[in-house]
Amino acid sequence: MWHSPLLALSLLLSSLFATEVFAETDAGTIDKIKSALADERRPDADRARDKNRKPLETLQFLGLKEDMRVLELMPGGGWYTRLLAPVLNDNGQLYLSIFAERAANALEGQSGFENMSLIPFDRARISRPEGSRQMNVPPFSFGVKKLDMVVTFRNQHNFTAEGRKNLNQAVFDSLKKGGLYGVIDHTRRHMQPDHSEVWRRIDPVLVIKEIQEAGFQLVDFSTLHYRPDDELRYEVGRASVTGNTDRFTLLFVKP
Repeated sequence: MWHSPLLALSLLLSSLFATEVFAETDAGTIDKIKSALADERRPDADRARDKNRKPLETLQFLGLKEDMRVLELMPGGGWYTRLLAPVLNDNGQLYLSIFAERAANALEGQSGFENMSLIPFDRARISRPEGSRQMNVPPFSFGVKKLDMVVTFRNQHNFTAEGRKNLNQAVFDSLKKGGLYGVIDHTRRHMQPDHSEVWRRIDPVLVIKEIQEAGFQLVDFSTLHYRPDDELRYEVGRASVTGNTDRFTLLFVKP
């Protein structure tokens, strides 16, 4: 299990200094999430992952509400985008950014996705240190302010320490006071060094430390994606691991 004394201390400190009470996801939003999950346009491959990814429970934990302005980072093929956009379509707004063109182009113009917008991100700004698979990005801005929520699913590991610092700062600057930052990623053993088998994993204690250094407070964590039979030793794409990786699920707030 990945919990550690440092994480326990961080949770304790966050609870001591928390200044806000966070309301649960309302019934209307839950109904919209369920409707998005049942949408006949969802690919079968998306549905097959519902049991593992637990999207309803995950979005409830993150505190999603249908009237929020939400930014999703690095949406990949749009698995969560196909859920977030319809939920937010009537009363909120969904933004996509960083390697988001594929998802945006695939869904643009469809009913229920009218309030989805792409925030362009210049890929030329991204570099890779020699011999590294991780990306570095200099300080930047998303160009939007006072967002209610930013979410990123299994992406922090893709960046160098400097890249994560600049990413987290850009997220902080884009959120309103009280805005939420939800982070999920594949778990790495605490303080385990980089090597080819674990490069797509990241230490949750390190993630908490770095995001708090950007100015956030830790609100809570969830064991929704805890997998006791993941030994945290192997590449997440291995046949023996894929679809069953242990993932940490964290929620932060901009105070």
